[in-house]
Amino acid sequence: MPKKETYDASSISVLEGLEAVRKRPGMYIGSTSRKGLNHLIYEIVDNAVDEHLAGYCDTIHVTLEADGSATVTDNGRGIPVGLHKKGVSAERVVLSTLHAGGKFDNDSYKTSGGLHGVGSSVVNALSERLSIKVYRDGYIHFDAYEKGIPTVELKDGLLPVLGRTKETGTEINFLPDPAIFEKTRFKADWLKSRLHESAYLNPCLTIRYENRRPGEEESLIFSEPDGIVAYVRELNGGKEAVHEPVYFKGTVENIEVEAAFQFVDAFEENVLGFCNNIFTQEGGTHLVGFKTRFTNLINTYARELGILKEKDTNFTGADTRNGMTAVVAVKHPDPIFEGQTKTKLASADATKAVFSICGEELQLFFDRNLEVLKSIIACAEKSAKIRKAEEKARTNMLSKSRFSFDSNGKLANCESRDPSRCEIFIVEGDSAGGSAKMGRNRQYQAILPIRGKILNVEKASMDKVLANAEIKTMINAFGCGFSEGYGNDFDITKLKYDKIVLMTDADVDGSHIDTLLLTFLYRFMPELIYDGHVYIAMPPLYKVVPKRGEERYLYDDKALEEYKRTHSGDFTLQRYKGLGEMDAFSADFRSVLADESDVFNSTNLRHCVCPPFFFVHPLGALAPHGGRGVASPRMEPGGLPLVLISV
Repeated sequence: MPKKETYDASSISVLEGLEAVRKRPGMYIGSTSRKGLNHLIYEIVDNAVDEHLAGYCDTIHVTLEADGSATVTDNGRGIPVGLHKKGVSAERVVLSTLHAGGKFDNDSYKTSGGLHGVGSSVVNALSERLSIKVYRDGYIHFDAYEKGIPTVELKDGLLPVLGRTKETGTEINFLPDPAIFEKTRFKADWLKSRLHESAYLNPCLTIRYENRRPGEEESLIFSEPDGIVAYVRELNGGKEAVHEPVYFKGTVENIEVEAAFQFVDAFEENVLGFCNNIFTQEGGTHLVGFKTRFTNLINTYARELGILKEKDTNFTGADTRNGMTAVVAVKHPDPIFEGQTKTKLASADATKAVFSICGEELQLFFDRNLEVLKSIIACAEKSAKIRKAEEKARTNMLSKSRFSFDSNGKLANCESRDPSRCEIFIVEGDSAGGSAKMGRNRQYQAILPIRGKILNVEKASMDKVLANAEIKTMINAFGCGFSEGYGNDFDITKLKYDKIVLMTDADVDGSHIDTLLLTFLYRFMPELIYDGHVYIAMPPLYKVVPKRGEERYLYDDKALEEYKRTHSGDFTLQRYKGLGEMDAFSADFRSVLADESDVFNSTNLRHCVCPPFFFVHPLGALAPHGGRGVASPRMEPGGLPLVLISV
């Protein structure tokens, strides 16, 4: 029998001060990945923005320092530095005590993004070092910490003074603790996107960004006097707009509601929600109010105009928002979020406020702008027609798939039924498929050949998408359904393969096919990408075998030229036009289709970029929240003939 462990009063631990934060950082910032790392800056910036909302700050400086630290400076009132009832400076209470701040009392801040009183103290706890200068009452006050522990001696409980000043505000510099975070290098693109977003939401605020890191030097100013209207235009950049952006604003029971929207000629919906300048990634009650009221209004007007007849069913919510890009921002005096990271608004009164303002303001607008209303209803009509065609196509697809798992009859499935061990390789053409089938491990590797370039789903209606044989095959093979349009049935728990590997030729056509496949997955199964199930296999273009030395795989012509310059002896060169040229039983091909233990989990695979990698829209479009990024792995000499990149 296992030894019994004693469980008594001595087993109860009490974490003092900021120990709890360092012990469980994910509870406070979401994760210790790059996303959580950047969240540290957001917490400090949000505090500065709160000063702006209170009417005391109009400029914020954010700097990525050369030493890897970050500095955030604002010209607000400055954190109070007077003697707190705890016997120390109020600044030290704020920086070293959880649930301490000036936002519990609505007299100090009417609206604020930070309401838990943990933002600044959490940043302090998770930083290797943090220093703060407070410009207040004519003096420059100073304090410093290491891993949340003060290193500056107080005099009579008050901070030391560095000098005199006429300025007011707060300057915080901090260096993330490498013992806490997986990586300590801030993601500049994400930060810039967030700062630009804050500028859109606060038209009277100027944010200055500077990157001083070697090789990345950059200075930007974010200022958007047109506010969220400019934000909507930016999100719709390059798209065909149906009408000019519509903007409205109002206040109900101290809840300020601001919204802007515009329809474009595309089968998509992009509705972003914000509460007190915090991006609510998972939506919440404010978006429920907006969407519900908008759908009601469009259906009401459609019947009044005779577009919807008595026998016709109402447009669905998805129909009315087909082609919509919208930004809905509320300022709430006492919001309720689900979790510390504030990804979803839960305040019930926000629904009522947005519902009311949306109804009043849009009725006035539509009554005065009948042509805009008709163009929006036309988008809903188009969506309804596509939905009905999709329903018919989906019914046909599902009824046929009952009798045939693989519609093109070329899936070579694996024997294992354990999804955690199973992999499916999507290969280009029958020749590559034949070689892959012979070289695979039948136990857990499935091979699915596709016929060249699939349909570009970004430009196709749902009925055409579901009528495409290659796409139907992949939907049926994956087993998890899809998540766009009518009859959303996506369920990632039903995924039959833990890894979906796109394995095409090392040429332009192969890259194009990868892009089309990624577009399909991003539009209909984005969770597969976000959760790290999708990989791109990069086969070699060349193999060089020198008379002396080890053979090497080269992935492009540039690598070949570099090899020729650095290698003096004779060598044999083999070029792979496509995967079909590889002998199924050769070491080359078996390295491509290596066992899971040899490839996905191998320490020798130096080029594997592990998830989560921030997803980049395959067509290079601006992501709605986060910006652009590119995965471009650097090949090392003598590497394996396959690079797997989690996208």
